[in-house]
Amino acid sequence: MAGASGTPSSRDGAGLDAVIKAYDVRGLVPEQFDADLARLLGAAFVEVLGIRAEEGGAGAVVIGQDMRPSGDDLVAAFAEGVCSHGCDVIRIGLASTDGLYFASGDLGLPGAMFTASHNPAQYNGIKLCRAGAAPVGLETGLREMRDLVEAGVPAYSGPAGSVTTRDTMPAYAGFLRSLVDLSSGRELSVVIDAGNGMAGLTAPAVLETVAGLPELPLRITPLYFELDGTFPNHEANPIEPENLRDLQAAVIAAGADIGLAFDGDADRCFVIDERGVAVTPSAITALIAERELQRRPGSTIIYNCISSRAVPEVIAESGGVAERTRVGHSFIKARMAETGAVFGGEHSGHFYFTDFWRADSGMLAAMHVLAALGSAPEGTTLSSLLSRYDRYVASGELNSVVTDAAAARDRVRQAFTSRPDVSFDDLDGMTVSTPDWWFNLRPSNTEPLLRLNVEAVDAGTMESVRDEVLAIVREA
Repeated sequence: MAGASGTPSSRDGAGLDAVIKAYDVRGLVPEQFDADLARLLGAAFVEVLGIRAEEGGAGAVVIGQDMRPSGDDLVAAFAEGVCSHGCDVIRIGLASTDGLYFASGDLGLPGAMFTASHNPAQYNGIKLCRAGAAPVGLETGLREMRDLVEAGVPAYSGPAGSVTTRDTMPAYAGFLRSLVDLSSGRELSVVIDAGNGMAGLTAPAVLETVAGLPELPLRITPLYFELDGTFPNHEANPIEPENLRDLQAAVIAAGADIGLAFDGDADRCFVIDERGVAVTPSAITALIAERELQRRPGSTIIYNCISSRAVPEVIAESGGVAERTRVGHSFIKARMAETGAVFGGEHSGHFYFTDFWRADSGMLAAMHVLAALGSAPEGTTLSSLLSRYDRYVASGELNSVVTDAAAARDRVRQAFTSRPDVSFDDLDGMTVSTPDWWFNLRPSNTEPLLRLNVEAVDAGTMESVRDEVLAIVREA
């Protein structure tokens, strides 16, 4: 039925489709996502996942939230929905998304993290997981939740659950510190841009003040550590180059060894070297893969189809097995479970660890980079440490607005089909490859866009391929 404004209600099919995405719930507050919908989703979460203890479920849900002003009301409503259907709630308060994943794994409970990640302040959302931080997406519960909300969640007549609070931050920080030893390296000067997001809380907790653990040889310069969900300085979205400029300038001004940038919910990390140059997530994937393979020789490492060719090359050179998969955390985590992979990396700055319930953690990735740099010989810079992974030239992700994505993709396929040494695969969108270059063209899940990524052996080749594909995609 229609809402008061005449636009679709967030409880009907059109409204729900706008809010329930492939991997999470996300929308404008309150136009698309309000307390009423949060309450219904809490009840649907219990019903779809079978969480009630008397039905063999965990009997409780753990809930965290980021610093967005809308979070308190939405969390309270979701908790009310969970409790009204016979389950308890454990609220951990302000947390990063990987902090919620830790609580889910450590407590063995399904979880809900209220965040809209890197989106602007007027948005909020929920990232859901089963016990052990196993993802909940459209194919693993979200679609059933959507359908149940649209049909009407049936009332539950049993006893209601209760809400308690728990501080999981010390255990989270201690657990991360147990996975990566940062205490024995040389002293590093580190600038951290939290973007007014949750890293402003988690970075000091993990890297500065862990009770009972050694003090770390890190001199941290904080940038925008004040939690502020209105993002007064810049968007907490480090994949966009303009949001890295303050960090780059601060690294150069401080003569720092490294800069770290986190998104709003701190599950992604981007790295700046000592020259103020952004490091590609593919280089970080290769570095961590090499470290993990030193601990577990011969293991499988996951990388997505947008990652640099340097990633599988380094994995092979390190004696590992490289496994290529689609973009997206649900595919990465599922493939890690199927293959027993110890680590996975994506071009978007998400890094997944088998020691962290196969979940992604920006802080854990940052710690691996700090450990690698800190243990390198005195005088080693981050750029020199990573130079062996810098083998190709990449375009970065380029978006084109199209009215017919399939037609544009078909034009590109036709243009390249007869070229020598060209191969095609359709693992995720369309990837076209030769020995000297490759590109991937894939549609957005939520917008009328085609996303292009190109990589080649040199800048001239990359630019030539990039410009040719863009001209075909954007032709009127």
